[in-house]
Amino acid sequence: MVYLAQSQYLLLLLIVPLLFVAYALYRRFRRRRIARLGDPALVARLMPDASTGKGWLKVTLLAVAWLFFVIGLARPQLGARLKEHESQGVEVMIALDVSNSMLAEDYSPNRLERSKLAISRLVDRLQGDRIGLVVFAGEAFVQLPITADYVSAKIFLKNIDTGSVPIQGTALAEALMTSARSFSTQSERSRAIILITDGEDHEGDVAEAARTIAEQGIRIYTIGVGSPQGKPIPQPGGGLLKDSDGNIVVTRLDEDVLQEIAGIGGGKYVRAGNSEFGLNPIIDDIRTLDKEQFSSVVFEDYDEQYMYFFAIALFFLVLELLVPERKARRRLFKH
Repeated sequence: MVYLAQSQYLLLLLIVPLLFVAYALYRRFRRRRIARLGDPALVARLMPDASTGKGWLKVTLLAVAWLFFVIGLARPQLGARLKEHESQGVEVMIALDVSNSMLAEDYSPNRLERSKLAISRLVDRLQGDRIGLVVFAGEAFVQLPITADYVSAKIFLKNIDTGSVPIQGTALAEALMTSARSFSTQSERSRAIILITDGEDHEGDVAEAARTIAEQGIRIYTIGVGSPQGKPIPQPGGGLLKDSDGNIVVTRLDEDVLQEIAGIGGGKYVRAGNSEFGLNPIIDDIRTLDKEQFSSVVFEDYDEQYMYFFAIALFFLVLELLVPERKARRRLFKH
């Protein structure tokens, strides 16, 4: 798998066509200056060494050198090597609500995308811990089994949307139980579930599920996404979601159920804000859990490839410098 560590540098490739445009403008300006000196055909005969093709060849070589230089700046890496990774940490299962109500725009751009951004930042803070993802709406599915491969976690996270679970609803109890079954260790005080949802219209006996999980030594933290006053739900094709009577559906945050779950699970409830989503204080609390020794195989080591592209760029640059701007003179030797 090829990975670009600094892909933003690829924008510099826009300079490549500008090189050709700039050279074409230069030649046009040069022809106009020659035309002011006299007849262009006569001037051309007086300058037999001048070469049009060599100029374009030099610009092409310079453009190719710049192309490979920019690719090198983007730091292409190969992740073909597996490495055994030893670490100490805790296991965290994140259960993310992907029901349609998460499209409400209490946050920018909406509840779901803001949650994904916060989880991505959480992954960046993990050190030796394992993480897994469960997505749920009317049903719950394991999106990412528990892993220490943070690169894969971000890839899976990026692909999550409201279509990840076809059945609508808010199956909180099933989401909690699915998360609890997904841990790889049975050690107490080293496992935690973070439930991210608006909590509205929940299904099943959530309190009983939380109680069962807490008896296994698993901490449950909840993050409420949304606002008590509520927001309408945008539709993919435009407009807002309406009920059977034609009234606009407003989705509101149900904090009571989330506070109850966190209380039973021995964790904390946090209402997500725009600046502080709530994951940071929860992670600080999770840091107090007992650390477990983990051994896993991950695509952690990437082989840097940038030096090869820099070498190719240097080759074409030297080649451009060696190409003369004028035609080679032909000499006839008589004996």
